[in-house]
Amino acid sequence: MSEPSNSAPLGLLDHHHHHPHHHPPPPPSSPSSSSPALARDYRKGNWTLHETLILITAKRLDDERRAGGGSSSSGAAAPRSAEQRWKWVENYCWKNGCLRSQNQCNDKWDNLLRDYKKVRDYEARATASTAAAAGGGPSYWAMERHERKERNLPTNLAAEVFEALTDVLSRRAARRGGAGAAAAATPVSRALPPPPPPPHALTPPPQPQTLAATPPPPPRPPLPAQPSVSAEMTETSESSENEGVEPEAKRRRLRQLGSSMVRSATVLARTLLACEEKREQRHREMVDLEERRLRMEEERTEMRRQGFAGLISAVNNLSGAIHALVSDHRNGDARST
Repeated sequence: MSEPSNSAPLGLLDHHHHHPHHHPPPPPSSPSSSSPALARDYRKGNWTLHETLILITAKRLDDERRAGGGSSSSGAAAPRSAEQRWKWVENYCWKNGCLRSQNQCNDKWDNLLRDYKKVRDYEARATASTAAAAGGGPSYWAMERHERKERNLPTNLAAEVFEALTDVLSRRAARRGGAGAAAAATPVSRALPPPPPPPHALTPPPQPQTLAATPPPPPRPPLPAQPSVSAEMTETSESSENEGVEPEAKRRRLRQLGSSMVRSATVLARTLLACEEKREQRHREMVDLEERRLRMEEERTEMRRQGFAGLISAVNNLSGAIHALVSDHRNGDARST
């Protein structure tokens, strides 16, 4: 990956959110306390790249705010519960043009982490195979969409999003590594004896102290280079914190969704049944109308047949009368001669 592509997402994030990085936004109290009657019109549909980068920036600032909230003595401490933290993320996204709800942000963040871990693990395996001359697969960024799908990898993870997530998880790992190193260094410093008071004896003690202090620094460099383990531990702890609030809300949403689906299915079944009944009734009416038309045709045909029979009978009677008249006329002429 080229150097401009590595710095593009981080530069975009710093360009858009330079001020919030130095001055974290206030706690999420504006939408719920100041204007409770104002309902937000959340955006639906797929996330854009700009919205995704805003969400990642919000999570980075939330991590920094939470990391500095424990040592701060002011009253504006970082919210403890997962719901309050995601509400803070929602408010930050709204201030920067990402009109998404806290549930949408939570779901999107989980999806991003899942896709990120898949791509990160694949790239690590591909790099190891290439280094071992085992002919590993191509890089994720050089594959087409169908090739990514065949390898069960996310098909639309942008390089900017991947680099921004790497930056966030590396910062988390660095903070956790620094806290662990400080906690491990505290008992060592307490166990060291105080330096002797005479001034001439101050020079010898620094030598054993420097010798004893030199071993701890070597383990520190690998910590930023291994964000995967620390990031997974962070996400595991965060997911365990979310288990106290999110499952109940999700179960409640699932119950509401299930009841609404049952009601919709009942209404749909009743509507279909009524349509079938009306269709059958209309079919019966059409059959009755057709039978009535056929009966009328039969009656009309019978009347015509009877009319023709009467006409034929009348013509026969008329011809018989004419024949009788002609015969009588001939008989009268014969007598007169």
